[in-house]
Amino acid sequence: MSATQIAALARTSDPHTMLRRFLALDAAVTGANGLAYLAASGPLGRFLGTGSGLLLGLGAFLTVYAVAVGLLAARARPAALPVRAVIEANLAWAALSFVALGLWLSPTTAGAVWTVLQALTVGGFALVQHVALKARQDISE
Repeated sequence: MSATQIAALARTSDPHTMLRRFLALDAAVTGANGLAYLAASGPLGRFLGTGSGLLLGLGAFLTVYAVAVGLLAARARPAALPVRAVIEANLAWAALSFVALGLWLSPTTAGAVWTVLQALTVGGFALVQHVALKARQDISE
């Protein structure tokens, strides 16, 4: 994926705005997911075939993580090091989702589909954030 494609997706050619938009979208999606896990861990656990305790823990983690990413997105020029940390955390989450699915989770069909879809989404966030960060660095050089 090129910087031009990412710019079209972000609806801006300004690399700073592009990066902030992708961070903000990540924060919003992650926060909504975390809050859903916190608010409905029982019903979602039954639907996904996952323990409600796991969903509560993940919900708390995701909510805190979303706030941190949102604060980073709110900065006019997010620092590269924390942005790289977000990218790496997203990549780790995506990879661990597949590992968990293969090694220790026994989800329902809906849970398996959900795990794959959220892993791909988070991996996609990592990709667009990486390209936006690189585009920003390219203009700074």
